[in-house]
Amino acid sequence: MLRKTDVLVVGGGPAGSLAAVTGKSSFPEKKFVIVNDEDHSMVPCGIPYIFGTLNGVDKNLLPNERLTKAGIDLVNGELTAIDRKEKVCEFADGEKIAYDRLVLAVGSTPVVPKWLKGADLENVHVIKKEKEYLEDFFKSLADFKKIVVIGGGFIGVEISDELNKLGKDVTIVEILPHILGLAFDADLAGEIQKIVVQRGVKVRTGVGVKQILGSDKVEGILLQNSERIDADAVILSMGYRPNCGVAERSGLSTNELGFIRVDEYMRTEDPSIFAVGDCAEKRDFSTRKVSGVMLASTASTEARIAGMNLYGLSVVKTFRGTIAIFSTAIGDYGFGSAGLTETAARKEGFEIVTGMFDGVDKHPSTLPDVHRQLIKLIVARDSGAVLGGEVLSGPSAGELVNMIGLIIQNRMTIDMILSSQIGTHPLLTAPPTAYPLIKAAEDAAKKIRGV
Repeated sequence: MLRKTDVLVVGGGPAGSLAAVTGKSSFPEKKFVIVNDEDHSMVPCGIPYIFGTLNGVDKNLLPNERLTKAGIDLVNGELTAIDRKEKVCEFADGEKIAYDRLVLAVGSTPVVPKWLKGADLENVHVIKKEKEYLEDFFKSLADFKKIVVIGGGFIGVEISDELNKLGKDVTIVEILPHILGLAFDADLAGEIQKIVVQRGVKVRTGVGVKQILGSDKVEGILLQNSERIDADAVILSMGYRPNCGVAERSGLSTNELGFIRVDEYMRTEDPSIFAVGDCAEKRDFSTRKVSGVMLASTASTEARIAGMNLYGLSVVKTFRGTIAIFSTAIGDYGFGSAGLTETAARKEGFEIVTGMFDGVDKHPSTLPDVHRQLIKLIVARDSGAVLGGEVLSGPSAGELVNMIGLIIQNRMTIDMILSSQIGTHPLLTAPPTAYPLIKAAEDAAKKIRGV
C-alpha cells in the first residue's frame, strides 16, 4: 500500500528533525513524516563524549518524543530510490511513500582513504553516527591501552582528550603544522596544542601516516618519515563525505565536492525537493566559494530555512553562506572560531588587519575561577568589516564565538563594536573597561589608522 504525506523528510538527525519541526510549526495544516534508518538518532556533537564523560551511548540519543508531540509521524527505513516524476520515495523494505515536498537530510559517512594500507585491519575504527556501531566500539575500549587518532580536527581532539581521561595512551597524528589548524591561526592553534599536550595527549604534527601496521589486528602505524608508533587501536578522524548516491541516481545535480546543489532557500534544482545538513551544498559567507564545512550549527540553520520555505518563499529567510562557527572545550579551557582565519583571508586576497586582546573573563581578576580570555579579530582594512574571529578562554568561549558569528553575519564593522553597549557583571563577564571583544576592535582600529 502506498503511504502518502505532504512533507517527507528522509533523515532523523538534527537537520532532518529540525526541518520537520520548523515546517510543522510554519505549516501546521500539513502532514509530516520522518523516515530514519535507526530507531534513535545520535547527538552528533556529543559522540566524542560517550567514550568518557557520558560513559555510554544511551545518554547521547535524540528523544523521539520531541517529534511525535509536534505531530510528526516517524517511520524506520533506508532510502533506496526517488521517483521524481511520480514524487515517490522507495525504501529498502519495499515501502513506498508519496510526497508533495521532500527534504533530504541524509547526512554523511566517515572518510576511509583508499590509499591507506591497513585501514581494513581489526581495531581500526571510524566515528560513525550509528548507535549499534558506537556501542560495539565503546565496549571494545577496555581491551585497548595505546590508541592512535589520525586527524587533529575537532572530533579527533575531543575523542583523544576523552580517552586520555580514561587513562589510555593516546597519540594524535596530524599532517598540518598544528592540531585544529584549519579553524585557528598558528598563534592560537599553538596555544591550544600546548594545553592538549599538558593534559597528557601526545601530538605528532607536520607528518602524515603512510600505513597502518599489523597482520590481522592493529599493531601500530608507520609515518611518512618512517617513524613507527605502536598501537592497539587506530581511530580515523579524517573527515566525512556526503551521502548523495540516491540523490544522484534520481538525477539531482551535485557539485564538485559531491554535495547536492541547492539555492539560498535550500531547494534543489527540483523545486519540490530540498536538501539540508551534511549532504547539502554550502558556500562560504565571505568568499562565496563552495565549502566542505559540515557542522550541526550550520545544518540547523539550513533546516530552519528549508522548513520555513516549504510552501512559499521568503526573501528574508535565506541561507547566505556558512560562517563555520566552531567551538570546543578541553578541561577548563574553551576554544572557538568563526568566519575566516587570518591565513585564509590573506590567501583569498583580502587586505586585512588583525586585532588582539588578552584579558580575563571576570573582574576583578582576583575572583575565583578566573580564566584568560584571548580574542583575535580578522578585519577588512578598507571597510573595517569583521571577517573572522578566534577565542581562547574558559566556558565563556562558546557564547563569545556566537557573538562574533552574529557580527560577521550582519557585516558589522569595528566602529559598530566600539560603540556597542554591553552588560557586564563581576562574576559573569570581563570588565566594561576592558571587554576583550571591544579591546580587540580597538587594536584593529589603531592598525587601520596606522598608529
